[in-house]
Amino acid sequence: MKTLPFARVGPRLGVRAARTKPDPLRIGLVIDQFDPHRGGAERWTADFAEQLLVRGHEVHVVACNFASAAVRLPVVAHALGRVRSRLQFAAEAEKCLRALDLDVIHDMGSGWYCDLFMSHDGSRLAQWEHKLRVLPAWLRPVKRQLIRWAPRYREFRTLLGRQLAEPGPLVLALSRAIAADFQRLHGVRAERIRVVHNGVDTARFSPDHRAAYRDGFRRKLRVGDQETAFLFVGHDGVRKGLSTAIRALGRLVAEGHRARLIVVGGRRLKPYVRLARQCRVADQVHFAGAVEKPGPYYAAADAFVLPTFYDPCSLSVLEAMAAGLPSITTGANGAAELMTDEVHGLILSDPADDQQLASLMGRLEDPAHREAMGQAARELALECTFERNCEKILEIYEEIVAAKSESGIRRLPESRRARAA
Repeated sequence: MKTLPFARVGPRLGVRAARTKPDPLRIGLVIDQFDPHRGGAERWTADFAEQLLVRGHEVHVVACNFASAAVRLPVVAHALGRVRSRLQFAAEAEKCLRALDLDVIHDMGSGWYCDLFMSHDGSRLAQWEHKLRVLPAWLRPVKRQLIRWAPRYREFRTLLGRQLAEPGPLVLALSRAIAADFQRLHGVRAERIRVVHNGVDTARFSPDHRAAYRDGFRRKLRVGDQETAFLFVGHDGVRKGLSTAIRALGRLVAEGHRARLIVVGGRRLKPYVRLARQCRVADQVHFAGAVEKPGPYYAAADAFVLPTFYDPCSLSVLEAMAAGLPSITTGANGAAELMTDEVHGLILSDPADDQQLASLMGRLEDPAHREAMGQAARELALECTFERNCEKILEIYEEIVAAKSESGIRRLPESRRARAA
């Protein structure tokens, strides 16, 4: 295990400095890969680390690897290097963390030694059950047996057992639905759970960016002036319902609608390219792949679509709302708890129902309808900022520190040590 104190540099330009606590905390963040370009959880963690630094806290990050994009952050990095399994990562992370003098340890779902456990994947057991609906009915029993006996799934269940066992750390759920999953499937007491929905950077994602990017990106994506561009953002195409979105677009185009689907992110896209051909919309689906800056794609789009089968609280839906786009998502998305159906967007009842999704997408071809929903979505996003998200989590940190202080196990910050002396 290598400890890499990164060079101390200032926060990213444009990040608004927040109120600094009188007693800065020593905070440990735990995640398997500290790479803001890898996925939603990794990007959130990097952004959150930056906000903690802006507030004057000392941030330690324990991870296997640190991407070059993360080097700009003045965190204290504890690189575990290559590990053989998830269980080994959790064990190595615990060994590392026990040697550090930290006020709060915040785990993003990778380890088991922490004060606050926050799985960006929600409940793995619930996720597996929801993803079964993607499969044909005859194949679901086979998949259930794999989930029960395959080594990969058994390892996950062992890890979950350690992470959520009683007594244990506080558990941060990204939505009320996820909180219910933790109680129902894992036996976590309600008293241990805190619900905090994700937040969004409303400056990074804003309707104001349309003037700079919209026309140029629509030309790049070959979107015509009379075409409606639907945006899909996500890496896990299976869970996020990319197949449903492509089939729905096929229905729209077959009915004579002028629509396109822009797909940002995604791994193993070849099956979806084949599906687009089968649905006769190969020319209407643009696979952009992983992109470093998705903002211009939101600016180019007219509406957002994410027919997800399971999502604790989709960051991409929040980003779409902040960009002033109406969203179509499902009740299986924790972000839908923030939305009002028909006001901020549209809620699809069944993630597998491409016919219903096509109908909802058709309703958003009306520019006036889109504009009204988009404005309402932007107003909602301004109430769900990333800064507010951070403040709510910091309140939980203070709760943890207070509990440790009462039990006599908390390290006193330097300022309080001086006063005590």
